[in-house]
Amino acid sequence: MLLYQRDNGGWPQDHGDAVDYASPLTAQERAAVAADKSKEDATLDDHSTTREIDYLLTAFEKTGATAYHEAAVRGLEFLLAAQNAAGGWPQKYPDTSGYHGHITYNDNVMVDVMNLLYGVADGKGKYGSLAQDLRERAKAAVERGIRCILNTQVVAPDGRLTVWGAQHDRHTLRPAPARKFEPATLSGSESVGIVRFLMRLPAPDERVKRSIRAAVAFLDSVRIEGYRMDRIDDPRQPTGRDRIIVADSSETLWARFYELETYRPVFTGRDAVVHYRLADIENERRVGYGFYGSWPRDLIRKEYPAWEERVAR
Repeated sequence: MLLYQRDNGGWPQDHGDAVDYASPLTAQERAAVAADKSKEDATLDDHSTTREIDYLLTAFEKTGATAYHEAAVRGLEFLLAAQNAAGGWPQKYPDTSGYHGHITYNDNVMVDVMNLLYGVADGKGKYGSLAQDLRERAKAAVERGIRCILNTQVVAPDGRLTVWGAQHDRHTLRPAPARKFEPATLSGSESVGIVRFLMRLPAPDERVKRSIRAAVAFLDSVRIEGYRMDRIDDPRQPTGRDRIIVADSSETLWARFYELETYRPVFTGRDAVVHYRLADIENERRVGYGFYGSWPRDLIRKEYPAWEERVAR
């Protein structure tokens, strides 16, 4: 983990995937990783950088090894530097080309950072070893991040607050596209993590409360009752597998992407063409990407009512 850390304090992925630290490196592989220390390919995607910082702080708490603490601090400095003027975090830094520079809620990138920095600012447990100045800067970054979350919540044409996109343009703050199969839409998945973060705030102001209530109401309004998604074997398909929607009165689904303004579920393949049925995109994307899920279920049924009870006290 220390070897993989870049000179700028962040961590990269391993050919597009999170680094598998349980897999031993050969001498040749170690030399190759060491030679890449100066690369500016650090990322926050798939929990990269945040998980390393958290792990190293835990390791320092258990062992007292200063190298772990120093690496974690450098990682935190990287996170603070990566925050943009709008208060959001990109998928990658300093490489902010293309969609990498968008405010990235996709795969919980920004929520991961906010949760980590929230713990740092709180200064309890393993975060207690961090300098007061660093904790104060983390607190300020979290406050800017909360403002970014509130400022990027999409407003409907009738003035109602809805939810968030998977990515937002860092200048206009509007939902933005990323990969060809990730159009600018409202997210039924990433919005859940954002709401969960806001609900952990101990003394939310009225704007935060309004944001939470509006997001939960929107997610509840776009639920798809009476269906579940099944994974099946299908030798007729290129992958030998498929995903199909099956009627089931006991189940509820949400779409990953809802079209802006119409709120219809949308599905896009690698050709970037928007469709309104999962069956209309290519098999590889149907089985390779999560277009349907139950992400908001526990939030709506359990967590949100408990939050309302807490803030009413």
